[in-house]
Amino acid sequence: MATDLVTRRFTVDEYHRMAVAGILGEDDRVELLDGWIVEMSPIGSRHAGCVNRLAALLYRRLGDTVVLAVQNPVILNTWWEPQPDLAVLTPRPDAYGAAHPRADDALLIVEVADSSVAHDRATKLPAYAAGGVAEVWLVDLEAGRIEVYRSPTPRGYQDVRALTPGQTVAALLVPTGEIAVDEILGEPGM
Repeated sequence: MATDLVTRRFTVDEYHRMAVAGILGEDDRVELLDGWIVEMSPIGSRHAGCVNRLAALLYRRLGDTVVLAVQNPVILNTWWEPQPDLAVLTPRPDAYGAAHPRADDALLIVEVADSSVAHDRATKLPAYAAGGVAEVWLVDLEAGRIEVYRSPTPRGYQDVRALTPGQTVAALLVPTGEIAVDEILGEPGM
């Protein structure tokens, strides 16, 4: 028996109402991408270690001058609420307790990828650019490099660079100073 499946996109508001109603729970590892509720990949130890290392490094350098959000939502528009691994946000007295940050609150977004790099490049990066996020770092653990995306346009980022061990990276809008790529990637096999 053949049937036609009907699908439906959800807005960020509808997505939030599903959480309030208990349809989505706090332990559900999902994010809203272009109106679709997408299950997130499990976090491996290498990925977690990189996020932990980078969060500690950024906190030491930036302290309370920013809000450092780890694996929390950022609203890009009506249809997009991804959960980047790290978001360096403009400070607010409520630390975003009253509402999730929006794209224009994000000074830097960092996505760490081991198995999801193709998905992040094809799906999340264009959405971050269209949302106006000024800078995104894609930490590609498999390739052992950091891709830096700057100068967002509705069609994508105009300035894209790949940095490898032995090089350094510094954020544009936050005073991170130069950070060694090796320090972010960690030791091979970690």
